[in-house]
Amino acid sequence: MISKYTYNGVVWVDLQSPTTEEVFSLVEEFNIPPLVAEEFITETVRSKVDLYDNLIYLVLHFPVSHQNKEKKAEQEVDFVVGKNFLITIHYELVNPLHEFFKKFEVHALLEKKDKNEHAGYLFYHVIKELYKNVMTDLEMINPEIKKIDRGIFEGKEKETVKIISDVNRKLLNFKQAMRFHFEALKSFESAGKKFFGPEFSFFLEAIIGEYNKIKNALDAHKETVTDLRDTNDSLLSSKTNETMKILTMFTFMISPASIIPLIFMMNSDFAVLHGPFDFYLVVVAMFLTGLITFLFFKHKKWL
Repeated sequence: MISKYTYNGVVWVDLQSPTTEEVFSLVEEFNIPPLVAEEFITETVRSKVDLYDNLIYLVLHFPVSHQNKEKKAEQEVDFVVGKNFLITIHYELVNPLHEFFKKFEVHALLEKKDKNEHAGYLFYHVIKELYKNVMTDLEMINPEIKKIDRGIFEGKEKETVKIISDVNRKLLNFKQAMRFHFEALKSFESAGKKFFGPEFSFFLEAIIGEYNKIKNALDAHKETVTDLRDTNDSLLSSKTNETMKILTMFTFMISPASIIPLIFMMNSDFAVLHGPFDFYLVVVAMFLTGLITFLFFKHKKWL
């Protein structure tokens, strides 16, 4: 599917799952190099930047939040930035781009600038909108982190383990999707200064600044979850050790008492065991032995 918008002399073409015919039409209209056109058809494994005489080709991957098992954890968006045109290519619906279309179509997003405005400014607003969406998705993890914190200190360590695993998986998906962004944006900054001129440097640096905000938020979330996981593991380990300690002490306490009935089960003739109260004598002996063992452990402060 292909959509085209024009504003202030800048053309924005958006393609979702482009066909060969759509790609060929763009190649002819915007004089796109064949190597770039070939990459429109297939997905690219990692982010990249290529500088040509009439355009800059940039590939970035963005994390997808709330994905189901059938969908990928990241989306690829290809950008072809020329002097007066911007082409975006993606292989499934990208919600922030869809929302941006509406603003762009009614001329409500871009501020009025002089007649020398070029497609670099449009690219800046598009990438800013995409990063804004990533930041919003990251902020949606905050309630889950607070839930982990409450669960740990409310004694729900076992239930909290799964929540920690889910949050950690989401953060890893974010990190995995954006692992090449910084290198790609630095390359784009260098190419952009040559292509658009030094006066565009502020916007190129601002794009990297938007990425740094996400990276800092991601690192902060990751550090917080790691600390909470360590705390939760420590509490679980402490409870396990305490349980093992109690079971061990209980075993040691009943061991001496359990020896008494074993002795009387032997085929020996004990003169003391011929009366009507022999059973009660054995029970009392076991109880006293257990009590003495308990008091001994208590005295040693093992309990």
